[in-house]
Amino acid sequence: MSFGKNPHVAKATLAEQKAKAAGDENTRASAWRDAARQWERAAERETIDKRIAEYTANAEAARREADAEGSSTDDDASPPAAAAAPRPLDRSSLN
Repeated sequence: MSFGKNPHVAKATLAEQKAKAAGDENTRASAWRDAARQWERAAERETIDKRIAEYTANAEAARREADAEGSSTDDDASPPAAAAAPRPLDRSSLN
């Protein structure tokens, strides 16, 4: 670990990359929330006001992303359940 560097910035960036690459909605939301926590920890360790504001804004944006992902799964879950009725089998098309 090098002196003078804020390790939480790198951790937050890594968590954001994991969130963008995640295939599962729950994993994605969890990674965004982890990124938000890391941005807040980075802001707590920072002494420069400009960076504190930047890290706090990044934390808020990450939380919005986590909430946006969670609300889209509720909307996407209902249409497939309605369209799940099986079609009758046409035996004349088999051979």
